[in-house]
Amino acid sequence: MDDLIQEKVQRFEEFVDRRLKPDLVHAIAERPDTRRIFVDIGLGIHVEFTWSEALKYISVKAESLAKQIQEFTLLIASIKAQIKIVCEGIRELLQLPAER
Repeated sequence: MDDLIQEKVQRFEEFVDRRLKPDLVHAIAERPDTRRIFVDIGLGIHVEFTWSEALKYISVKAESLAKQIQEFTLLIASIKAQIKIVCEGIRELLQLPAER
Protein backbone atom coordinates (compact mmCIF):
# COMPACT_ATOMS: atom_id res chain seq x y z
CA MET A 1 0.00 0.00 0.00
CA ASP A 2 2.86 2.38 0.81
CA ASP A 3 4.38 1.76 -2.61
CA LEU A 4 1.09 2.70 -4.31
CA ILE A 5 0.83 5.97 -2.37
CA GLN A 6 4.50 6.73 -3.00
CA GLU A 7 4.01 6.14 -6.72
CA LYS A 8 0.96 8.46 -6.84
CA VAL A 9 2.85 11.17 -4.98
CA GLN A 10 5.77 10.79 -7.39
CA ARG A 11 3.46 11.05 -10.44
CA PHE A 12 1.76 14.10 -8.97
CA GLU A 13 5.11 15.82 -8.31
CA GLU A 14 6.22 15.08 -11.86
CA PHE A 15 2.95 16.51 -13.19
CA VAL A 16 3.42 19.69 -11.15
CA ASP A 17 7.02 20.06 -12.31
CA ARG A 18 6.23 19.42 -15.99
CA ARG A 19 2.88 21.18 -16.39
CA LEU A 20 2.12 23.63 -13.62
CA LYS A 21 5.48 25.16 -12.69
CA PRO A 22 6.25 26.59 -16.16
CA ASP A 23 2.82 28.23 -16.36
CA LEU A 24 3.12 29.57 -12.82
CA VAL A 25 6.58 31.00 -13.44
CA HIS A 26 5.38 32.53 -16.71
CA ALA A 27 2.35 34.12 -14.99
CA ILE A 28 4.51 35.60 -12.24
CA ALA A 29 7.19 36.84 -14.62
CA GLU A 30 4.73 38.43 -17.06
CA ARG A 31 2.97 40.89 -14.76
CA PRO A 32 1.54 43.80 -16.71
CA ASP A 33 2.85 47.29 -16.10
CA THR A 34 0.23 48.93 -13.88
CA ARG A 35 1.68 52.43 -14.20
CA ARG A 36 -0.34 52.94 -17.39
CA ILE A 37 -3.98 52.22 -18.24
CA PHE A 38 -5.95 51.88 -21.47
CA VAL A 39 -9.09 54.02 -21.70
CA ASP A 40 -11.86 53.54 -24.27
CA ILE A 41 -12.35 56.98 -25.82
CA GLY A 42 -15.18 55.88 -28.11
CA LEU A 43 -15.68 54.08 -31.40
CA GLY A 44 -13.67 51.16 -30.04
CA ILE A 45 -10.50 53.25 -29.82
CA HIS A 46 -8.34 52.78 -26.72
CA VAL A 47 -5.64 55.21 -25.63
CA GLU A 48 -2.87 54.43 -23.19
CA PHE A 49 -2.72 56.96 -20.34
CA THR A 50 -0.84 57.31 -17.10
CA TRP A 51 -3.17 57.25 -14.12
CA SER A 52 -3.07 61.05 -13.75
CA GLU A 53 -3.74 61.56 -17.47
CA ALA A 54 -6.64 59.12 -17.30
CA LEU A 55 -8.17 60.95 -14.34
CA LYS A 56 -7.88 64.28 -16.20
CA TYR A 57 -9.48 62.75 -19.31
CA ILE A 58 -12.30 61.25 -17.26
CA SER A 59 -13.07 64.56 -15.54
CA VAL A 60 -13.12 66.41 -18.88
CA LYS A 61 -15.32 63.70 -20.39
CA ALA A 62 -17.71 63.85 -17.40
CA GLU A 63 -18.04 67.63 -17.80
CA SER A 64 -18.71 67.20 -21.52
CA LEU A 65 -21.37 64.57 -20.87
CA ALA A 66 -23.03 66.78 -18.22
CA LYS A 67 -23.14 69.65 -20.74
CA GLN A 68 -24.67 67.35 -23.38
CA ILE A 69 -27.29 66.18 -20.90
CA GLN A 70 -28.24 69.78 -20.17
CA GLU A 71 -28.46 70.62 -23.90
CA PHE A 72 -30.60 67.55 -24.62
CA THR A 73 -32.87 68.33 -21.68
CA LEU A 74 -33.52 71.82 -23.11
CA LEU A 75 -34.09 70.35 -26.58
CA ILE A 76 -36.57 67.82 -25.20
CA ALA A 77 -38.47 70.57 -23.36
CA SER A 78 -38.62 72.64 -26.57
CA ILE A 79 -39.91 69.70 -28.63
CA LYS A 80 -42.47 68.86 -25.97
CA ALA A 81 -43.75 72.46 -26.01
CA GLN A 82 -43.97 72.39 -29.82
CA ILE A 83 -45.95 69.12 -29.69
CA LYS A 84 -48.41 70.69 -27.24
CA ILE A 85 -48.86 73.70 -29.55
CA VAL A 86 -49.49 71.43 -32.55
CA CYS A 87 -51.97 69.34 -30.56
CA GLU A 88 -53.79 72.50 -29.48
CA GLY A 89 -53.92 73.72 -33.10
CA ILE A 90 -55.34 70.38 -34.26
CA ARG A 91 -57.91 70.49 -31.46
CA GLU A 92 -59.01 73.97 -32.55
CA LEU A 93 -59.19 72.94 -36.23
CA LEU A 94 -61.35 69.96 -35.35
CA GLN A 95 -63.38 72.12 -32.95
CA LEU A 96 -62.96 69.70 -30.10
CA PRO A 97 -63.56 70.80 -26.52
CA ALA A 98 -60.47 71.73 -24.49
CA GLU A 99 -58.87 68.97 -22.42
CA ARG A 100 -58.93 69.30 -18.67
